[in-house]
Amino acid sequence: MRTDAFTAVKPGVCHTAALFFAAALLAACTPQTPGSAVSTALTPPGEPEAKVVDFQQVDCSLIWDQPEEKASHNALYWLRAVDCAGRLSAAGARAEARHWQATNWQNAFKRGILLANGNVTPVERRHYMQQLAFFSRDYPLPVRPLIQLWRDGQAGQLQLSAERMRYYQLQQSSDTELDLLRREIVAQKEALSVTRRKLETLTDIERQLSSRRSPEGADNSHTENHDEQPEAASSGSTTTTAESQP
Repeated sequence: MRTDAFTAVKPGVCHTAALFFAAALLAACTPQTPGSAVSTALTPPGEPEAKVVDFQQVDCSLIWDQPEEKASHNALYWLRAVDCAGRLSAAGARAEARHWQATNWQNAFKRGILLANGNVTPVERRHYMQQLAFFSRDYPLPVRPLIQLWRDGQAGQLQLSAERMRYYQLQQSSDTELDLLRREIVAQKEALSVTRRKLETLTDIERQLSSRRSPEGADNSHTENHDEQPEAASSGSTTTTAESQP
């Protein structure tokens, strides 16, 4: 009976195996179109498509209120924020910056970007840079290079302001020294003029004295000659008298 049962079952098993083999052979021999092959290779089943937000198309009036979870980790968002901040006036940038207090790195960065275009002083620039540096450990990796690049630019602005201040101080010092030198030159010219006038006055006095001495000398010589003539006359008369006596 075992042999008969085995003999009875064996043809069915062989038929089933033959069907599976034929189906597999047909599936292997079925031609695939090039389009379907490429589509199957390029589009993995079940994988969601990545969507990149083009923040360059976002209006500047809406850029500051974008959701943080969508924008804060996207470097394109911050580039658009820098561009929009540059389009604001100094007063408008300061007004918008008041809405963002430095409570986290996102707000500190927004505030810094806005104030950078608000005609700030070096003290104000240094202050918002320190606020942003306080959250340096919280910078996400995708935007860390951009933040560092922006901070380098702000540091360059501080250095430029320091150089301008140093040049201004040197110019002020040079102007002060030149002013003192001009005053000294004017004082020396005035002293030289006074000395020249004194010399001229002394020269005039000397000339006057010389002119006064000349007539007195002439009178004295005339008086001496007049005195000598009577003496000569008297001596002559005395001689004549002496000769006339025996």
